[in-house]
Amino acid sequence: MNRRDAVLALVALGSTPVTGMTQQGRISRIGILSVRSRSTPSIPDLYFDAFVQGMRELGNVEGKNLVIEWRFAEGKVERVPALAAELIRLNVEVIVTHSTVAAKALQRASRAIPVVCATCGDPVSTGITASLARPDGNVTGLSLMATEVNQKNLELLKIMMPALSRAAVLVNPDNPGNSAGLKGFQTAAQQLGVMLLPVEARTPEEIERGFAAMARERVNAVAVMADPLFIIHRRRITELVARYRLPSSFYSRDDVEAGGLMSYGQNLKEFYRSAATYVDKILKGAKPAELPIEQPTRIHLAINRRTAKALGITISQELLLRVDEVIE
Repeated sequence: MNRRDAVLALVALGSTPVTGMTQQGRISRIGILSVRSRSTPSIPDLYFDAFVQGMRELGNVEGKNLVIEWRFAEGKVERVPALAAELIRLNVEVIVTHSTVAAKALQRASRAIPVVCATCGDPVSTGITASLARPDGNVTGLSLMATEVNQKNLELLKIMMPALSRAAVLVNPDNPGNSAGLKGFQTAAQQLGVMLLPVEARTPEEIERGFAAMARERVNAVAVMADPLFIIHRRRITELVARYRLPSSFYSRDDVEAGGLMSYGQNLKEFYRSAATYVDKILKGAKPAELPIEQPTRIHLAINRRTAKALGITISQELLLRVDEVIE
């Protein structure tokens, strides 16, 4: 090869993209660990859809400059540790989850990889961190303030039903966040003079048996804890409250839209969208300790007027003045 041919060859080599990375820039790789089921056309995951949209708005587009490793436990909590270990082995840059049980499993598997919890019930009381302002582990994100919100939830249910004397709480004992959140209901029940019946359910079959037990115990109403299992089986739970004619209170307005009577809690889709901001900052170099765990500044009260009418409940003026959304 003469000198001229050698120069032309070097020029040609320099003008050819060596890899897609050189052409497109940095490609980020994150993991998502969900206790729930994979989204389907008939049952979309409204929450992780909001997270992906939030990432897109920040310039992180799946399939372009972002790779997401999805792992779903399909409602089986016992699968969570193995899925957490699997994501750790992939050496992703950050892992996103939505439950206390998954956040704790990820902490046990590794303290090196940052974790963003989109909806953690009570990170301090469950031992995820000792401080919301400066997380001392590898987990940050958003807190549902479950204990305080659940206390208010029962108070509002009592305003809805002044004669309320016996209430059930559907709780998943495998979720440490539920155990912490139950304290809020117990505190309110003691203050209001309401007998509280915790009903445990870990499986769809136990949910069915739980509602039958509520009927036998002649409870006046039921509050349903925020839990991935109960989100997966939202439709069945709202069918059961209708069958047993039980006034029901939930955490998410999505449950009220599905037929529940009322809800008091944060807008979960906005929480997932906000989780994208945490992930984006971590991808740009931030550490979990530099990102305070966010607490909600606004709680959403929703009431289903059609369900109230079917149960023969008149919505008081006090509640109508406080409600954020009346679903017809």
